[in-house]
Amino acid sequence: MKIVIDGDACPVKELAIQIAKEHSIEVIIYFDTAHVYSSEYATVKFVEKGFDSVDFAILNSVKKGDIVITNDYGLSGMLITKGCFVVTAFGLEITNFNIEQLLGQRYINQQARKAKVRTKGPKKRTTEDDQKFVYTFKNIIKHTH
Repeated sequence: MKIVIDGDACPVKELAIQIAKEHSIEVIIYFDTAHVYSSEYATVKFVEKGFDSVDFAILNSVKKGDIVITNDYGLSGMLITKGCFVVTAFGLEITNFNIEQLLGQRYINQQARKAKVRTKGPKKRTTEDDQKFVYTFKNIIKHTH
């Protein structure tokens, strides 16, 4: 088992690395070449910029039982079919039981944006968001490690 992080715009990289280190779990973080990042613990991999290039690199690298941190619901759906555990930076575990609803809501939001309907952006990140992520992430590790 390893932990794979969709590094682009992931606010919990450091928290995830800290927890993984405590459990001696390998961490791989993927970015496109528009980013700069380094880690003393995690392996950092850069892929060419391009539509979904990081997503495809992640999909090609994971195996059943890996834990992936991403906020991308489309990627999450594909990861679940590969037997991965998926958690968002907000501490939501994405499973077969909630992925259809999440993808449906994503579609509705996309249609609203195309129709120029003003939608709310994401709420400002809070300490509670970090706490929920840590709780869910540790719980997944506890049940898989």
